[in-house]
Amino acid sequence: MKFGILVNEGPYQHQASDSAYQFCAAAIARGHTVQRVFFYHDGVNNSTRLTEPPQDDRNIVQRWSRLAEQHGVDLVVCVAAALRRGIKDENLAPGFRISGLGQLVEVGIQADRVVTFGD
Repeated sequence: MKFGILVNEGPYQHQASDSAYQFCAAAIARGHTVQRVFFYHDGVNNSTRLTEPPQDDRNIVQRWSRLAEQHGVDLVVCVAAALRRGIKDENLAPGFRISGLGQLVEVGIQADRVVTFGD
């Protein structure tokens, strides 16, 4: 099955990002495909390389970057939501790219299911 994922919440304010990541990892482990993760609203905060959690805490941004590198998952950050929060190409973590809502529409058409995490 091909999945599209929508993440609407930031990495440390809400469980949505952790849940989305765990869902993606489990789906991939079971042989499914995660075509794209689209980060929208506060979810764009998952993409910034400026995040530095304490050493004893999970590094959610790094997890997403590894998922993209190891499994070819397309990590797309909404351009309008990113710019509102001061996120630009130069401060994106590895594996993320900025694009428009058309990428969300496209994965909605191509995927078998789109799963949303966060409000």
